[in-house]
Amino acid sequence: MIGNTVKVVVDRPLGSYHPKHKDMYYPINYGFIEGIIAPDGEEQDAYILGVDVPVKEFVGKIIAIIHREDDVEEKWVVVPENVSFTKDEIMEQVGFQEKYFKSEVMM
Repeated sequence: MIGNTVKVVVDRPLGSYHPKHKDMYYPINYGFIEGIIAPDGEEQDAYILGVDVPVKEFVGKIIAIIHREDDVEEKWVVVPENVSFTKDEIMEQVGFQEKYFKSEVMM
């Protein structure tokens, strides 16, 4: 999985707010991979790092998986080709949402 190239359809672009939790601001682009069903029965969610403008879709490389010990979901971390982040840098960027879960970055 890690190292694969995927296309992310962005349903919560950078600068938007969560549709149900109106106080949750998205400082990064967030979306899903069409056709890949996650354990929650929905399409696989993905954080997009390294892209500083809102986008509608994005093709990039999976560099990490955010594993949640207290949830059935995992989130994929997708970045532009030849871009990398440390585990700490990833958690810093996804913390706006992951702070509600017991999460770890798997690389």
